[in-house]
Amino acid sequence: DRFAEWPIKIAEISRFRTAKEQAESIKDLANGKIDIIIGTHRLIQKDVKFKNLGLAILDEEHRFGVRQKEQMKALRAEVDVLTLTATPIPRTLSMAMEGLREFSVISTPPQKRLAIKTFHTDYSEGIIREAVTREFKRGGQVYFLHNEVDTI
Repeated sequence: DRFAEWPIKIAEISRFRTAKEQAESIKDLANGKIDIIIGTHRLIQKDVKFKNLGLAILDEEHRFGVRQKEQMKALRAEVDVLTLTATPIPRTLSMAMEGLREFSVISTPPQKRLAIKTFHTDYSEGIIREAVTREFKRGGQVYFLHNEVDTI
């Protein structure tokens, strides 16, 4: 455990933990024994209660619906929240670009992975063609988001 020597308790609630481990973490959360909790949708379920929590880290934010995002807002009133996503949805990206939401970028890829290159620009077929061609030449993949169904 990377933080074993630190005076904080970190727990994870996810499909990578057994039901027993998750139940123990949920109990410890309610009793104020956990300082940092890491998880996905599971963290905003009704049976999950926090007491004296320092930080909640919510992964896969792009999978959250409107209702879940409202629950996240309520959670932020009680505890500091860090949300993570590899593929921000247009609304989240727009809020970050307008300065309505803080964001950080992790620009170093995991070992043996190509770095992700994200662009936000006005529509230009030339730029799109060039970016897609470059990405394919380096052996990468392209995720292209187009926000108007009628003009795809």
